[in-house]
Amino acid sequence: MLLRPEQRTKLDDTNDNLFYEQPRFVTHVDEGFIQQLTDLYQERLQPNTRILDLMSSWVSHLPEAIAFAHVEGHGLNGEELARNPRLDHYFVQNLNQEPKLPFEDQSFDAVLNTVSVQYIQYPEAIFSEIHRVLKPGGVAIISFSNRMFYQKAIQAWRDGTEGDRVKLVTGYFAAVPGFTKPEVVARSSQAPSIMRLLGMGGGDPFYAVIAHREA
Repeated sequence: MLLRPEQRTKLDDTNDNLFYEQPRFVTHVDEGFIQQLTDLYQERLQPNTRILDLMSSWVSHLPEAIAFAHVEGHGLNGEELARNPRLDHYFVQNLNQEPKLPFEDQSFDAVLNTVSVQYIQYPEAIFSEIHRVLKPGGVAIISFSNRMFYQKAIQAWRDGTEGDRVKLVTGYFAAVPGFTKPEVVARSSQAPSIMRLLGMGGGDPFYAVIAHREA
């Protein structure tokens, strides 16, 4: 197994649906991270394609300049998803209880997951589903920083360094046959411009692990 049973545990082991019951209309990373993510999407996503935004919220950070054929959102709070202007449709599902995605094989050109991979308890199942719903040549982009709801992150994530977490996500891809070798994008933190003017750093570090479904 990719993770030992204890590595999947959370400090708060109550149903995730309860934790996300109330909407949080906030961004969980800073503007430097968001800009780097949007720039990455600009580089890697193609217009007129089908996008699945897993574990999304009220904002998807997709570039405004790209028009997609369909953007499907997923999350645990319907109010947040309903507020997201980029979603054409959305559904609510607890992936830690039911990892099977409600889509046909090869339904999407890209699957995205933003600052949420740390909460997945059964990554083998989820990444197998990501592979299943991707079209041949389709891309999966998993982005994260060092922020988290600590009580809801799995032990393997909580106890690891930032480098360990990168290795963890690359391992999730590597554990599923049919993905290309994962590519890691690691960029230094970019503090908001006003902080840089004041001589202050401390922006959120940016990480993304990218793989394609083999053709």
